[in-house]
Amino acid sequence: MLRHLNKYSYTAIAAALLLALAVTFAATRESNRTDPVTLPEMSAIHVTLNNAVASNASRPGDHFEATVSEPVIVDGKTVIPEGAEVRGLVVDAHHSGRLMGRARLQLALEDVDVNGTDYRIRTESKIRVGGNHNKRNWLLIGGGGGGGALIGAIAAGGKGALIGGPIGAGAGLTAAAITGKKDIRLPAETPLTFRLSEPTTINVKS
Repeated sequence: MLRHLNKYSYTAIAAALLLALAVTFAATRESNRTDPVTLPEMSAIHVTLNNAVASNASRPGDHFEATVSEPVIVDGKTVIPEGAEVRGLVVDAHHSGRLMGRARLQLALEDVDVNGTDYRIRTESKIRVGGNHNKRNWLLIGGGGGGGALIGAIAAGGKGALIGGPIGAGAGLTAAAITGKKDIRLPAETPLTFRLSEPTTINVKS
């Protein structure tokens, strides 16, 4: 009788253990279950830069890192959480000239890490163009010429004005050349917004 009882007890314990394992497995599977969610075209992804980029330092093909600053939500589901890491590409970069040539900086996002999985994304390029030189240069050159003519006129009358004008203009041109660069610099922590150029499907935990 004792032997049969022990046998029954062992069987019951084994069954209980198997049941516990099955419940644990089912719960683990349920917690790891994911559903694909598609982000529509033009969905906004807000990020902050992890490293600086600049039109006079970055080159086309360079990569930059950024962090998602606001969760991307679709139908009440968080598809891309705040804090997700993204990687971007410098599409185009052109430094500013001293007297002409506006700076240009074009950026796009390439992929995002969601719960340890990298997803390729395509976004519209973010284009920034530097300021125009013309008005400022003309002020510097014209102002230099006028100042030179005034000084020349005081020193030597009309003849001095003819001499002083070109000298002053040359000084203005030099000043414009020295201070004229207008490059685009985006330091770390700069907030940027990109929009998807095509839909992207991401697996979201249920």
